[in-house]
Amino acid sequence: MFLERNINNLALTGFMGVGKSTVGRHLADYLSFQFKDTDEIIEERNKSTISEIFDSRGESYFRALEKKLIEEMLGWNQCVISTGGGLVAFDDNMLQLKKSAFVVCLWAKPETIFNRIKRQSNRPLLQTDNPFETIRTMLEKRKSAYRTADLMINTDTRPMRQISQIIIRQFRQAQQQSGKQNRPTPLS
Repeated sequence: MFLERNINNLALTGFMGVGKSTVGRHLADYLSFQFKDTDEIIEERNKSTISEIFDSRGESYFRALEKKLIEEMLGWNQCVISTGGGLVAFDDNMLQLKKSAFVVCLWAKPETIFNRIKRQSNRPLLQTDNPFETIRTMLEKRKSAYRTADLMINTDTRPMRQISQIIIRQFRQAQQQSGKQNRPTPLS
């Protein structure tokens, strides 16, 4: 199956704590794109935090909000989008995201993620007896979805500048390829 793509956005996905928001804001500044964080948009529109949405309405309701937002993203242009950590692991969200965005998965080992987020109390999926084991299990479950990204980058030890340079180079190449695919064939 051929997916027609018009790559005019850059989407960052990956587990919580891998650096999506930090790298995303840096990329948006560099590219002069607008930065959009799906979790922040959902919180603003629902006047509730992600934790509150999970507590009051449940994860399936939250995932439906993400799905609706992805449909909206198809009309966005020149945006760096930081997605929620589980967004691409549900339904056909990755496929839909790829229609208008070059998708980069930022990746880190469970130990790295745990050390980065262990003091954050606003992570609803980590409100468990063993947060490290939860991270490890969820990463394993989402790994196959994350691997369908256009590019995967390990953020364990790379500096943000290097991560950004790799992403920008690959994004520009993908845009060029997308432009070639979407040009009409000249008639002879």
